[in-house]
Amino acid sequence: MTTADELISLVRAYNPRSNEKLLREAYAFGEAMHAGQFRHSGEPYFTHPVAVAMILAEQQMDDATIATALLHDTIEDTKASYSEVAKRFGEEIAELVDGVTKLTNLQLNSAHSKQAENFRKLFMAMSRDLRVMLVKLSDRLHNMRTIKSMRVEKQAQKARETMEIFAPLAGRMGMQWMREELEDLAFRVLNPEARNSIMRRFITLQKESGDVIEKITSDMRIELEKAGIVAEVSGRAKRPYSIWRKMQEKDQGFSRLSDIYGFRIVTATEADCYRVLGAVHQRWRAVPGRFKDYISQPKTNGYRSIHTTVSGRDGKRVEVQIRTREMHDVAETGVAAHWSYKNGERVENRFAVDPVRWISSLTERLDDEHDHDEFLEAVKLEMYQDQVFCFSPKGDVIKLPRGATPIDFAYAIHTRIGSACVGAKVDGIRVPLWTRLKNGQSVDIITAEGQTPQATWIDIVVTGRAKSAIRRSLREEDRERFIKLGAELARVAFENVGKKATQKALRTAAKTLVLEDEDELLARLGSAELTAREVVRAIYPDLAEREGEEVDQSRAVIGLSPDQSFHRAPCCQPVPGERIVGITFRGQGVVVHAIDCQALAAYEAQPERWVDLHWQEGKHPAINTVTLEVSISNDAGVLGRICTLIGEQSANISDMNFIDRKPDFYKLQIDVDLRDVEHLHRVMTALEAESNVASISRLRDPSRAQTTPAKS
Repeated sequence: MTTADELISLVRAYNPRSNEKLLREAYAFGEAMHAGQFRHSGEPYFTHPVAVAMILAEQQMDDATIATALLHDTIEDTKASYSEVAKRFGEEIAELVDGVTKLTNLQLNSAHSKQAENFRKLFMAMSRDLRVMLVKLSDRLHNMRTIKSMRVEKQAQKARETMEIFAPLAGRMGMQWMREELEDLAFRVLNPEARNSIMRRFITLQKESGDVIEKITSDMRIELEKAGIVAEVSGRAKRPYSIWRKMQEKDQGFSRLSDIYGFRIVTATEADCYRVLGAVHQRWRAVPGRFKDYISQPKTNGYRSIHTTVSGRDGKRVEVQIRTREMHDVAETGVAAHWSYKNGERVENRFAVDPVRWISSLTERLDDEHDHDEFLEAVKLEMYQDQVFCFSPKGDVIKLPRGATPIDFAYAIHTRIGSACVGAKVDGIRVPLWTRLKNGQSVDIITAEGQTPQATWIDIVVTGRAKSAIRRSLREEDRERFIKLGAELARVAFENVGKKATQKALRTAAKTLVLEDEDELLARLGSAELTAREVVRAIYPDLAEREGEEVDQSRAVIGLSPDQSFHRAPCCQPVPGERIVGITFRGQGVVVHAIDCQALAAYEAQPERWVDLHWQEGKHPAINTVTLEVSISNDAGVLGRICTLIGEQSANISDMNFIDRKPDFYKLQIDVDLRDVEHLHRVMTALEAESNVASISRLRDPSRAQTTPAKS
């Protein structure tokens, strides 16, 4: 365990005026209060507060924050009281310790509606003093570093909580290094097979190409020396979870991912940043569409840097970040840079965001969300996404999350504009409303009187503001229809567990889920904001967990009228768990497409044929065929192992077709029968981990789409 002298030495290295007496007393008090307590690993419990203090000292935090870390569990887990901490260490530290205690007591993994209220409390605590959250994040980081000593089920719970709440919150605060480490530690628990697969691929890649990072770093230093620019150059491989997320987003295998290496160039001045950019682009070819200037358009958490991707040595794509030292300090510590020291003095980093102003700007946008679920969704959306900057026809800059659509843009201007939106022009060209906007584009929204939000928009938009406005409008317009549909869903769900969906039962469920009344519960159930299983679980949790019958395939999709049949579109082959929409064909039922299917563009001008659908909650049978395109090495026994791997995942191969045969590899299409999207991911992960699989992807072919027009 780190001693008091070692901790104080680290703090005094960046803050020679540190209050050594305060830190030493906090260390001694915490050690005495936790005497006789032990962690799951068997270590003395006080090793944890000391480790948290060391993490914060590495971020060069002030004395009050370091002392709070040493004391952060004393009020909760020992006989120490608030008044005793205040008397010994002052009101400031007592308030911080009390704030951390309250955050620790929030059960963030509890019921969904309660979780939303906990988020409100979490942001209230942050608004009083952001250092409370800095201590809590460091507390979570150390717990994740030592998570192996916990029970397996507790590990999974903490890892999910970390991935869903604490990692994105660290990123939203600009602490990117902490976000990446938290994500990777959670990833190690939640999907160890996938992480190990990526690590094995890295080892293989290093054996094949040598130390690519050192080679490219050396090349960059030479180019900067030629240009007469003094700068620090460093590089690293991206973390396994970051690579995994790219693989999922781009639906690509490891071998097809390009930018798995990142390089950073830190300069003396802002002008040098742009000189470096010129030197890099002059030496290496820039990749189109991969340039972002966060110096001229900073992120809301104060982040400033130039990002570009170039084709480096041997044609490998590498990401390059260019920034000044001040920008780098903010990029490393985010909002925490407000408390940083330099040469023993508290210095004001001109790029650091004022914590009070930052948290106020975040909470103000969420104050009008009275609905618990919508508040939670809005908070998570606010925290997760990077931003893009688009322009209105008047030249106003509109900030949106990455992946935002013209509908999000319209609602960002005004709710009335969003609700009346019927089309959009991007850079003067008419585009579908589900188009993903990019940095620097000009967006012109086309509106029409009498237009109202469409149900399919919910799955298209990404901002909390747009989702909330659309849902409010749909609830008002379709409330009666949703109540009737919800009543039918509730009846079936309760019958499945041998109960009746009486008015009293529904009223009790509404009360448990913190809803106004049973009509509100049914309306949300009918609009897919609640699942039937959640309603049953609210009253009969044990029965809900035991209910595991397979979903009747004639009722696998919700949203159809009684006389409508359906079948899955062959172009995108949607599976349960994916967002879907239906296209009607007169006399032929409804064709179900994934919401991002390219074939849907053909029906943009026929909104009357669109049907809002979602999958029935529950266990689906493994009858949903998905075509996988796989490249494998041409070696003895490889094909047999591939078939065995698929079988081990309880999936059936219904067809197989070789589409390319070469001396060194085969490319084939395999039709696999699956239950849902999770089943699909497990199969693809198992194949991706096989060393003889060069690439694997899910085949989606718009040319397979049904094109028969609806009959009049």
